Amino acid sequence: MLKTHLVLMDELKDYCNPAMKITSMVKNGELTRVVRGLYETDPHTPGYLLAASIYGPSYLSFEYALAHHGLIPEAVHQFTSATFDKKRVKQFETPFGVFSYRDVPEAVFPYDVLPMVETGYSFRLATPEKALCDELYKLSPCANRAELEQLLFEDLRIDRQAFLGLDIAEMEQLATLYQTKNHKLLRSWIRKETRHATGT
Repeated sequence: MLKTHLVLMDELKDYCNPAMKITSMVKNGELTRVVRGLYETDPHTPGYLLAASIYGPSYLSFEYALAHHGLIPEAVHQFTSATFDKKRVKQFETPFGVFSYRDVPEAVFPYDVLPMVETGYSFRLATPEKALCDELYKLSPCANRAELEQLLFEDLRIDRQAFLGLDIAEMEQLATLYQTKNHKLLRSWIRKETRHATGT
């Protein structure tokens, strides 16, 4: 269970020195310090359950969400999350893993994010369509559709069949909100593929 420093100070108020008691509990393994002011009572808690509490508002996205949804083959060793209006990338190295946070446009932040609850922890996870759009937002712009296709299926190694199994209409609608060249190319590529698939 996550506990803030203030909660612990209140819980331990009957001790003559609650702060020293917290230090002692960390030393003997009753508490694990996650980041400044935040502690976890279970050292085996999976990191993804903690991501939203470490820094926010945020939701899990980018490579972590792409791997979670089975779009990329590689295991991801960071918990990557999206924020907005923070202006810079933040990274936290903790006993529960490495957590990184980067901005997406505020206009897109609320959309296509799944509220999740697991063993008493609440967190949010991007849909596969949103995670892909977020990933394209952070990458350098492609020059054309062919370059975008190479980025998607060779560089990122996204599974083509899994990609085509996504909600393409929803992804195209989401892409309009980012207003970057990569997202314009994505919409153009989707329209081309759709025409090809229908023979029009």
